[in-house]
Amino acid sequence: MSYLSLFSRLAATAALTASVLISPAVTAQELAPNSYITLGQAIPADSLNKTEVLEFFAYSCPHCAVMEPLVEKWSQSFEEKVVLKRVPVAFNAGMADLQRTYFVFEALDRLDLHPKLFAAIHQEKRALFDKKAIRKWAADQGISEKDFDNAFDSFGTQTKANRANDLIRLYQIQGTPSLAIGGKYVTSPAFTNGYEETIQVADALLKQAQ
Repeated sequence: MSYLSLFSRLAATAALTASVLISPAVTAQELAPNSYITLGQAIPADSLNKTEVLEFFAYSCPHCAVMEPLVEKWSQSFEEKVVLKRVPVAFNAGMADLQRTYFVFEALDRLDLHPKLFAAIHQEKRALFDKKAIRKWAADQGISEKDFDNAFDSFGTQTKANRANDLIRLYQIQGTPSLAIGGKYVTSPAFTNGYEETIQVADALLKQAQ
């Protein structure tokens, strides 16, 4: 089943799922074999001596908007040696400005705007898909246009975008949202048939990966 057809079906229950509390933990042995994939070769972590959980997302993706608060809540239970790393996805040139915007938030220490941008696009229905529109919205949030442009066009942002694209390729990400666990496993609502279920599977895989 394609990501598009599955996510279209999931969208009808998105609001309900987002509000559901995460169910009791399951073990990796209890997971359905088609609820995740195991990579042929483990991917080394960028974070030294840490187990990484990578959240592949796109601001334009409504399902990512639903998953984001669930992932954030889950990450609050991580042990000290586990780190959440968000990886903005650009499958085409039209997604590149939003991809770079996440790294602008990082560079300017304004990650408080991460959930707000999701809300602006999906709840307020604002067309924030290109640099000009995003820069104007960011100015309303207290980021000067000069600071936005400097961060957006910086070598650091380009380097991070390049690394994000490398990770998309290495983890064979074909749709969002997706979670990569410990450099070994990938799961997503396309595999698990639900947002909460994806968190359950990812949590079990994290325990196995540590």
